[in-house]
Amino acid sequence: MANIKDIAKKAGVSISTVSYALNGSSKVTPETSAKILAIAKELNYTPIAAARNLKKRETKIIGVFFSEYTGAFYGQLLQGMRETLSQKGYDLIVCSGSQSHRFIPERMIDGAIILDETFSSEEIMRFADLGHKLVVLDREINHPNITKVLLDNKNGSESAIQYFDKQNFTEVYILSGPDGSYDSNQRLSAVRETVKHKQNMTIIEMDGDFTKSSGEEAARQLAREYSAPVAVFCLNDEMAIGMYNYLAKTNYRVGDHFHIIGFDNIEVSHYLQPRLTTIDYSKENWGALASEQLINLISNQPVENKQIPVTLLEGESVKRKNN
Repeated sequence: MANIKDIAKKAGVSISTVSYALNGSSKVTPETSAKILAIAKELNYTPIAAARNLKKRETKIIGVFFSEYTGAFYGQLLQGMRETLSQKGYDLIVCSGSQSHRFIPERMIDGAIILDETFSSEEIMRFADLGHKLVVLDREINHPNITKVLLDNKNGSESAIQYFDKQNFTEVYILSGPDGSYDSNQRLSAVRETVKHKQNMTIIEMDGDFTKSSGEEAARQLAREYSAPVAVFCLNDEMAIGMYNYLAKTNYRVGDHFHIIGFDNIEVSHYLQPRLTTIDYSKENWGALASEQLINLISNQPVENKQIPVTLLEGESVKRKNN
């Protein structure tokens, strides 16, 4: 493959002159530029994108980092990101795994959106200190090169507990997410704080991991111990769907024997029968807003931390308990 040295040799000019011509610089006369471009075409010269981008210090690519990206939740989030970034002239790549972290310091991307507990906050701060522009969706961290776009997890959990209270439930099982999940920890903390102010309510915490299989396992355990109507707040919809899946194989019915609230209102939950009561917010808007904030950071425009509002979407998976 021809390089600029080959072009310079054939044209009888310096390498810098070839570089100026290939980049459309006015430092080269039109005649010389035309000659160089003709030779480049003759030699089938293709510029190396990485080298060109390094010189310009931009790639027009944004990286979004997830610890994993299976399930409907991530698809909706990515849709909001893709649409917004495309309008701004940026492409998007999805990254996962510790080896992909190097894309940031190696400047293979212009900025990053992070929803990935495998990043330590210290690592993120180090990248920010080096001038990299970052948006975090999963932690509290402050730096001029970082902005936060976080869910209102506190209000979501409060709404779920208040709803169970309104339906006369005095004991509620909480199916949590992974230990390292910011959102799970925030939701669980808000549940504990809300229940402190309710003398007639207790909670029983169960370990989950945000997957359907952990919801199925929780339902299996609760069905085995069943003696009275059970209230369960699943800290995401995937686990709630897992509970539905398991209970469908038993004589227990959601809305009668098991009363379930989820969190996320992912698209697939719309097809559950009875309709799942869940905490709703716009995943597309979350992704779009994160993208807008990152573009503003890259462009050195003013940014401020944002919070995504949530609401309780009432379904038929929770019915009033008759004491």
